[in-house]
Amino acid sequence: MKQIGNLAIVCAQRPDVLMQIYGGTVSIHVGEGPERATLSAAWEDDDTIQDMIRELNFGRYAAHPRKKEEGAA
Repeated sequence: MKQIGNLAIVCAQRPDVLMQIYGGTVSIHVGEGPERATLSAAWEDDDTIQDMIRELNFGRYAAHPRKKEEGAA
């Protein structure tokens, strides 16, 4: 339960991520349309929530900054 606040902070910084808490489960939805992925865990499962945070920050669902187009001002 201690990591759910950290997950909320990570999700709040990402416009492509939606976080839901319902019925003792926390779910995050990453991306849009058919590319959207959903990760879920029990709200008190700190280990799984920490893994979700790691995936959002450094793993498969990490935000990749857009590169400036070459020659653009």
